[in-house]
Amino acid sequence: MGKVKFYDSGKGFGFLVTDDGQQVYLPGSVLPKGVTELRAGTRMEFGIAEGRKGAQALNARIVEAAPSVARAKRTPAEENAVIIQDLATVLEGISAGLRKGRYPEKAQGARIAAALRRVADDLEA
Repeated sequence: MGKVKFYDSGKGFGFLVTDDGQQVYLPGSVLPKGVTELRAGTRMEFGIAEGRKGAQALNARIVEAAPSVARAKRTPAEENAVIIQDLATVLEGISAGLRKGRYPEKAQGARIAAALRRVADDLEA
């Protein structure tokens, strides 16, 4: 057993660190079917074989996904409900201006865009 130290899906390999501190090469070919990405901290169960360049993982299996930092930091759902209601009201006002051919002023547009991004990040986490 161990944790993913890092995994580069573009290159198709990464490294694991066993519970006793040994670093193990993780080729993409030993990942479970359908798994193409791994986050650092994901707990895995795997066998180890000595390869040409040292320890290499065999038959890797995900035991526990890494905790999401974004999910842990997101705004509580009750607060987001109020923020989304307020954003809907603001967007209705902007929509009326857009129908008349007017965009919001740059500063107002930037504040609204920032609020939308923040809510989107919370929803996506």
